[in-house]
Amino acid sequence: MPMLTGGEVVAKYLEKEGVEYLVGIPGHGSTNLLDAFNDSDVEVIQPRHEQGATHLADGYARASGDPLAVFTSIGPGATNTVTGAATAYVDSIPMVIFTGAPQTHEYGQGILQELDRQKPGDFPSVMEPVTKRSFVARDIEQLPRILRRAFQIAVTGRPGPVHVDIPMDVQGSAADVEIPDPEETRTHSRPGGDPESIEEAADLLADADRPVIVPGGGCMLGEAWDEVQALAEHLKAPVIPTFQAKGIIPEDHDLFVGYAGWIGSSAGNELASNADVVLGIGCRFSDLHTSSFEQGVSFEIPPSKLIHVDIDNTEIGKNYPVEVGILGDAKVVTDQLHDAVTDRVDEVATEDNEYYDETQRLWADWQEQVEQRHTDDVPMSISRALASLREALPREGMIVSSAGQPQEITNPEFPVYDPQTNISCGGFSTMGFGVSAAIGAKLAEPDRPVVDIEGDGSFLMCNQEVACAVEHDIDVTWVVVNNDGWKSIRNLQVDKYGWDRVLNTEFDGDVDFVKMADAFSIEFAERVVKPENLTATIEEAIKHDGPAFVEAVVEPDSADSGAIITGEWDLADLEADH
Repeated sequence: MPMLTGGEVVAKYLEKEGVEYLVGIPGHGSTNLLDAFNDSDVEVIQPRHEQGATHLADGYARASGDPLAVFTSIGPGATNTVTGAATAYVDSIPMVIFTGAPQTHEYGQGILQELDRQKPGDFPSVMEPVTKRSFVARDIEQLPRILRRAFQIAVTGRPGPVHVDIPMDVQGSAADVEIPDPEETRTHSRPGGDPESIEEAADLLADADRPVIVPGGGCMLGEAWDEVQALAEHLKAPVIPTFQAKGIIPEDHDLFVGYAGWIGSSAGNELASNADVVLGIGCRFSDLHTSSFEQGVSFEIPPSKLIHVDIDNTEIGKNYPVEVGILGDAKVVTDQLHDAVTDRVDEVATEDNEYYDETQRLWADWQEQVEQRHTDDVPMSISRALASLREALPREGMIVSSAGQPQEITNPEFPVYDPQTNISCGGFSTMGFGVSAAIGAKLAEPDRPVVDIEGDGSFLMCNQEVACAVEHDIDVTWVVVNNDGWKSIRNLQVDKYGWDRVLNTEFDGDVDFVKMADAFSIEFAERVVKPENLTATIEEAIKHDGPAFVEAVVEPDSADSGAIITGEWDLADLEADH
């Protein structure tokens, strides 16, 4: 075996894993690691902030299903990854994050950028709540095993980010070590459901009069889109995904009825709350999806009987009691349920089917509500801007969004048609996520157009990553809907306390986004005020060979700039009057 440095061990292992890109920013704590990639097949991508590195890796994994590697130095470079790691952790997105650490012989001496007052080299404690596992490679001999385990943990079971802390001297030291073959220790099968539980669930579904299927992010991660659609079509059961499963079936499919929850569709909430059997697959039943668990608004469990399928046993029965809980992979279990149901009942017809007719009527009513928002008023609403974006973006195109009003409208109103083409942060609700996640999505799917829809406030949080796309000539389009503030929160202040209590959520309109884009050397940058001009401008931006930028000036105050609220969301109010 050849003598390899710790950095070379990492580089060669990433090659064996098939990792395409290493994303990160060098520092004194990672120079020994990075040097090895001068001679590696793994391409190094240079973001402008470590949070951007993690969001880029996140977007790549959501679009492809495969993890990237992120690297940082010791200290603030490492802590800058925490928000991105937490975003990935909550949404179960795989990546491996390498951080620099003190030399092993100086642990606990408080060297530059060391956290040492509670424990020597204590950064792994920071990462513990936001990763599936945090490792410290204290010796180069340990490194190959730690790398194998890190990737195995990241991509198997319920996926998620994994952290590896590598001391500077371990990165630079050399030893005769063997690089393990990932396939030799990787799981080669997916866990199916217990046969008895499958039979019980199939009995419930076959006898149901008003079944609904609620696929969650676990269905997207498990690539269960064909199985979900086949089961829904056999039962003629409406499909009411969570937002993390947006695209699990085409949104022009006759069984798609939108979403449940606070900003779900009226059709989704009506059908979910009146179901006799709810089949939840790979979903958490979170507060936004369930109208904060208010009975009868989005769900009513019980009396609705819940079949809950998940690969993580801690999610089953966490927020609702289950009639049947099935531990297993979303793809395998849904296929098992399809086989068992087809053994019990023939495919349900649409003719003379009152339940099917009801779903079509409710969906048509919802679509009419949405279309009424697409006026040519100036300033335009975000809803109107999204209608133009949908016209401009090809059917197979990818839409990316961060937290805030654009996401709150994109998720329920913007139709997508293919799996893994809606890249959007979920449970951690991270502003700025999409600026860099769009770059990762484009790296994963270079033949698909990728558009990130951002609010002005969200874009300003991570705008430096535009430089990353320009440097690497990554063909991403950013559409910034400018409403001069963090208006999602401003509107919350208004709703709870009144206009006279608005504080710290409005901007004064002094940012010239087109000039900003020009400063980043973006060749295509346009501002649009009239909605009738937006579709053509976005089409030009998408066709442009290279990064492109469009600013859409939108209504800052009208309710049309927000989502259609069809459910509830429980947020504590002040108990005392002002």
